[in-house]
Amino acid sequence: MTSDTNGRLQAHGREPARRRRRSRNRLGDHLAGWAFAGPSTLLVLGFSLLPMAWALRLSFTDSDLVTSGHSVGLANYRALAGDEVFWQSIRNTLTLIAIYIPVSLVLGLLVALLLNKPIRGSAFYRSCFLVPFVASAAAEGLLMSFVLDKDFGAVNGLLTRVGLPAQGFLDSPAQAMYVIAGIFVWTQFGFNVVIYLAALQELPAEVLEAAAIDGAGRWATFRHIIVPSVRSISLFLTVWALIDSLQFFDLILTTTKGGPLNSTITIVYYVWQLAFQYFTAGYGAAVAYVLFAGSLLAIVVGLAFGRRKGFLS
Repeated sequence: MTSDTNGRLQAHGREPARRRRRSRNRLGDHLAGWAFAGPSTLLVLGFSLLPMAWALRLSFTDSDLVTSGHSVGLANYRALAGDEVFWQSIRNTLTLIAIYIPVSLVLGLLVALLLNKPIRGSAFYRSCFLVPFVASAAAEGLLMSFVLDKDFGAVNGLLTRVGLPAQGFLDSPAQAMYVIAGIFVWTQFGFNVVIYLAALQELPAEVLEAAAIDGAGRWATFRHIIVPSVRSISLFLTVWALIDSLQFFDLILTTTKGGPLNSTITIVYYVWQLAFQYFTAGYGAAVAYVLFAGSLLAIVVGLAFGRRKGFLS
């Protein structure tokens, strides 16, 4: 009886020591975690959240980036309703989104299906499609400006040789936005190829073999097996492409600079013009925050739609 009592007392005495050790271990884990995450957190705060807060304050002023400016309340936001260039930039951005997202997704999936087959030199072909994505967008824009020049460009040279009329391309208000969208697809869809290819290589071969045994043709296999298997990937790529489109800037700067006649001006390029060319930084910040609100709403709606349709588990 005495030994049982002594054992209980010893166990009771050891329990606080165990709790203290567990508490020290948890504290050590927290400190180690913050040691790794701390620098990244400071960078996010320093280069994202704090500038966002400063830009929000700026949008309620008439600042020119040189002086702090005066408070104008909601005047900058009210002025957007009558700004034709602002609405033109929104129309151009929506046109870019409407072309770029579906074309890049379809091309990316089709090319990935071709590269997923056992063909000679497949690694080389994958690199060819990925190189435009990893290359500098500014350099690609300068290159395409020379290639598509209306007077001395290589493309118009080929067209005139085969008896076709030369085209305006980037100098034509009716063509420039579509040409820019085509260049954007060329520079970016290689990323979709890589992601789709990784998803297709994870698809079990037994599933495709079972479909072939059941008599499913290529179209039926593509529609009922491949497309459903990559739908979550497609949603991810759609959101990624939407973000890319809303941030579209580099190619415009190095090719058309928003022209001709504002036919290629996008909303991000317009923000840059307002802030760093016209020095109406307060008004530019208001445009930027409208872009932020619209982007956030579009992404949230897209993710909610994907979750509702089962694209996200």
